[in-house]
Amino acid sequence: MNAAAEPGATPAIEARGLTRRFGPVVALRPLDLAVASGTTLAVLGPNGAGKSTLLRLLSGLARPSGGTLHFDGVGADRVGRRQRIGLIGHATFLYPALTARENLALAARLWKVADPEERASQLLDEQDLQAAADRPVGGFSRGMAQRVAIARALVHDPEILLLDEPFTGLDPTAADRLAGRLAAARGRRTSLLVSHDLARAASLADAALVLVRGEARALPTGALGSAELLGEAYREAVSALGSEGRA
Repeated sequence: MNAAAEPGATPAIEARGLTRRFGPVVALRPLDLAVASGTTLAVLGPNGAGKSTLLRLLSGLARPSGGTLHFDGVGADRVGRRQRIGLIGHATFLYPALTARENLALAARLWKVADPEERASQLLDEQDLQAAADRPVGGFSRGMAQRVAIARALVHDPEILLLDEPFTGLDPTAADRLAGRLAAARGRRTSLLVSHDLARAASLADAALVLVRGEARALPTGALGSAELLGEAYREAVSALGSEGRA
C-alpha cells in the first residue's frame, strides 16, 4: 500500500507485515505501508479500528507483535525514532503543574533544541498563548491544553508528524491555524493524520487508507477531491472491510 510514493523512491515510512496483538485480540492485522517523504496520509476508520494503535507503533510508544518498520530505508530503535517524530495523541504529554512555557522549554531541552526558552516563546506566539504562558497547564481548558500539546509536538521541528485527532477541542480559529500549518508543511514534512473530519482530511491529505478491525484498505487518490467523494469512498471501504470480517 503506497501513499503517494514515486517509483524507486525510498519511503519516509515503510512497514512490512506490521501487526499488533493484545493476547487473543488482533488490534492491527499484517500491514504493508509505504509513505513518501513530504506527503500526508489520512488514516480513517470507526472507533476501535486500530488507528491509534498504528500511530503508537510508528512513534515507538508500543512494540509491534510482528513485522518491520523502516524510516528512510533504515531501521531505527525507539529512542532514535522519537527524535525524528512529533506526536499529537489523545494524551497531551504535558506536566500539569508546569506552566505552558516551562512545558515547552523542558521539551526543547530534552530534544537538545538550541535556545529552549526562545523556541518556547516562538511556539507560544504561534499558538496565541502568550497571555497564558506562565499559568500551570493543569488549569487550562481542553482546547488550550491541545494548543500547548501541538506546540510541544513541533518543538524540535520533526521530520515526521503523527496526528491523532489533532483538532479535538480546538476553536475554529485554532483549528484553521493548525490546518494552515499542516498545509504549509506539505512537501517538507511527512504526516499521518488520524481524523473523523473528512473535510479536513480531503483538503490536507495526498493519500488515504481506512482501517476496520485492524484491517486496512487504501482509497483511490480521486476520493480526496472533496469531502463528499471521500465520504462515499470511506463508507464503501468500511462496508467492504466489515463484510470481510464477518465472512
